[in-house]
Amino acid sequence: MHVAPARGTAVQDHVALAEIELCGDLIIAASAAREDRLTPDQIDEVLKVAEERHPHTPNNTPTP
Repeated sequence: MHVAPARGTAVQDHVALAEIELCGDLIIAASAAREDRLTPDQIDEVLKVAEERHPHTPNNTPTP
């Protein structure tokens, strides 16, 4: 039986780390919310979805 040599244990999955950070942001926002749940708009704000949907042009005006 051949076993692959062990590599360093410090493997980073940048996508997974970004998702974990977003989950943490949602948990913090939910714990600070006055309501029982975050609205879809509040979730979009926490996740900065609007920035992705409406990127700004170089002169900081929204694109159509």
